[in-house]
Amino acid sequence: MEVPNRSDVELAARVIAGHVHETPVLVGRTLDTLAGCEVFFKCELLQKSGAFKARGACNAVMCAPYELIANGVATHSSGNHGAALAWAAALREVPAYVVVPDNASTFKRAAIARYGASIIDSGPKLVDREFALAELVRSTGAHIIPPYDDARIIAGQGTIALEMEKQVPRLDALWVPVGGGGLAAGCIAALSGSSIRVLGAEPELASDAYASMRLGTRQPQLPALTQADGLRTSLGVLNFEMFKSCGIEICLVSEEEISSAQRELMSILKVLVEPSAAVPWAALRRHGRKGSKRVGIVLTGGNIDLSPAL
Repeated sequence: MEVPNRSDVELAARVIAGHVHETPVLVGRTLDTLAGCEVFFKCELLQKSGAFKARGACNAVMCAPYELIANGVATHSSGNHGAALAWAAALREVPAYVVVPDNASTFKRAAIARYGASIIDSGPKLVDREFALAELVRSTGAHIIPPYDDARIIAGQGTIALEMEKQVPRLDALWVPVGGGGLAAGCIAALSGSSIRVLGAEPELASDAYASMRLGTRQPQLPALTQADGLRTSLGVLNFEMFKSCGIEICLVSEEEISSAQRELMSILKVLVEPSAAVPWAALRRHGRKGSKRVGIVLTGGNIDLSPAL
């Protein structure tokens, strides 16, 4: 699998233009004071399907020859990628099949169904998901579009960084959450050759990427215990290679810090922020600005169930 570069990200930006939103950037003086620097929040929670995943899914589906996806597209996902793929499949008028772990959010599961995908249940571990996906593909002939370990997905996610470059001049660093690593890898590709550092943030309870970078070998997925359900997945093979090539720094945060960060962002910015999206802000609050004066943070999604609060 070829490693995507900035040219691939620029091509992806042209492919998905007109299908996805160029999301706004929000700022808040109170948050700047708390962080000790200027912070710019890229609001992918306002993206199609409610998360940044729409970018990669759209790029992968729109780039695929129709004969390759005529029997449908398939993936495994705990939520946001599945919904995004279902949305993108509808653009090409092909079926979508999503393997969903049994510990997935019922709210996100409903969103996948709402966008028209057929849902197939599996166990929570990556091996469970992949086995169910393989069986599904054998029975349907659908084309697999992985949630993160795929050059088309990575390039699509990297379009966020291209937009940030345009929207926020003189940015020093861009913080992103790390689960499978597709977003971070895409931003690394997009910002190669620039002075903007990509920094990763990960829950302590899902710290396989952090351990992988420290040990130099890709580590297995940890038990699905973190509230940041979008970050429970194992770091992708291609993404890990890209991480190693640039030496990305990954910072860990606790569950308490994630909850606190989520409350701060929602109360101050007045937007819906799911736990996974709050992880970079939690990391900036815990680990500091690391010499940066102008920091970008990708708020990756806002798909949270509000029914208990209503």
